[in-house]
Amino acid sequence: MDILLPMSALIFFLFLFPISKRLLQNRKNLPPSPSFLTLLGHLHLIKKPLHRSLTTLSNRYGPILSLRFGSRTVLLISSPSFAEDCFSNNDIIFANRPHLLSAKHFGYHYSTLMSASYGPLWRKLRRIATVEILSLNRIQMFSAVRIQEVRSLVKDLFRDSESGKSVVELKSRFSELTFNVMMGMIAGKRHYVGHAVALEDARQFREILSESSTLIGESNFGDFVPFLGWMDFGGVEKRMVRLARRNDEFLQVLVDEHRRKKKVDFSSSMEVEVQEEEEEKTFIDVLLSLQETEPEFYTDQIIKGMLSALLAAGTDTSALTTEWAMSLLLNHPDVLEKAKDELDMHVGPRLLDESDLSKLPYLHCIINETLRLYPVAPLLLPHESSEESIVGGFNVARGTMLLVNVWAIHRDPKLWVDPTDFKPERFQGPEETKEGLKLIPFGHGRRACPGASLAVRMVSLALGTLIQCFEWERLGEEKVDMTEGIGLTMHKAEPLKVVNKPRHTMLNVLSQL
Repeated sequence: MDILLPMSALIFFLFLFPISKRLLQNRKNLPPSPSFLTLLGHLHLIKKPLHRSLTTLSNRYGPILSLRFGSRTVLLISSPSFAEDCFSNNDIIFANRPHLLSAKHFGYHYSTLMSASYGPLWRKLRRIATVEILSLNRIQMFSAVRIQEVRSLVKDLFRDSESGKSVVELKSRFSELTFNVMMGMIAGKRHYVGHAVALEDARQFREILSESSTLIGESNFGDFVPFLGWMDFGGVEKRMVRLARRNDEFLQVLVDEHRRKKKVDFSSSMEVEVQEEEEEKTFIDVLLSLQETEPEFYTDQIIKGMLSALLAAGTDTSALTTEWAMSLLLNHPDVLEKAKDELDMHVGPRLLDESDLSKLPYLHCIINETLRLYPVAPLLLPHESSEESIVGGFNVARGTMLLVNVWAIHRDPKLWVDPTDFKPERFQGPEETKEGLKLIPFGHGRRACPGASLAVRMVSLALGTLIQCFEWERLGEEKVDMTEGIGLTMHKAEPLKVVNKPRHTMLNVLSQL
């Protein structure tokens, strides 16, 4: 008799508890949910890559699902209407971020623009980003940096191919390009001088970014099964702490360099034209000026957190999008020829400038179609609900993690004609438009990416200039392999290698670089 009571409790916990929870869910009008295991929830159903695994679940059970990742409740959205319900009708409710281990260590204990939950701190950080750092006026001020770096890349490629066709690996070239652009705007310095010639601090920081991205993409059971957190499986947290410390040291050096330079400049010249001074300000300079006016808020930690977010969000994302776009163009030479014709017609035998981008609608169609098929963040950064809400007629509890499967929405046959085909023309006419939330590679609502405009400019300028200046061919007869790598960001499993040679019409211009 003594053993019957604990045995009954165990049977209830293992078998009847899940059933009772399903019955309770039905009474509370919760979203549909597949059967789950007691401790793991639905984690046993999740495979890599995550966005494809979640799409399989949505195709089977519906576009709105309630999942259990260990002890966390997750709301999975895979349709524009439900996404709009979250980001429009319930935007404030879903403006929080879940407290994940990666956000704790890489997000300065949840105090950066990407990791902070909705509230006074986040609102102030958002205002800094949109008004002081990433405003259209500020972005325009740095157009010369972007143009210089793109032309430097073109110059290197031209020198490599002067004797004829050359084979080039583009992933690393694009990564160096975007890193130089971001560092030029952030700190006013180049870290790659010619292909593969990197300053030591650049090499170290690129290692930090790469390792951090890998760690964030790894499964951390402590985020979902808290009592396992103290075990630190695989030493994930220990590695995060080490990388976060290295990241902090790198950023602190940048801030201190500019602080010293600012003091020297001020003491040597008291009379500087305001306009000239403003045009020379890097992002760090802007943040240090704000620190002088409000030091209690603009601490070094806040400044480093902003810089860390800018570098993390602004380097590999643009590089990967450009690589996917080039891969698609190589597999669709008719689209590549059409893009060349547009550039020849509206730009002619001179190098593309940012002021020309508005004249190139087909180039923008190519970029939109690339972002549709291969969004760098196939799952938007997770949100978390701050209170109970209703989404699509279903009740959603406070503290629910929201995952929006952008990849699934962008390839939904109910929304797009021939959804897996690369058809930039779909964005030219009424067939497919950005009506509603059918195309949301940068998110939507309060937590949408504030750097979307900068990213599109960067990709447009780089891709357009490369199309304009070179003939591009696949390496071999087979099409470029479009297999995706594993991770939270969508990258190619195999870096893109291509054959290129200068276009005859651009030889004179290229030889003068």
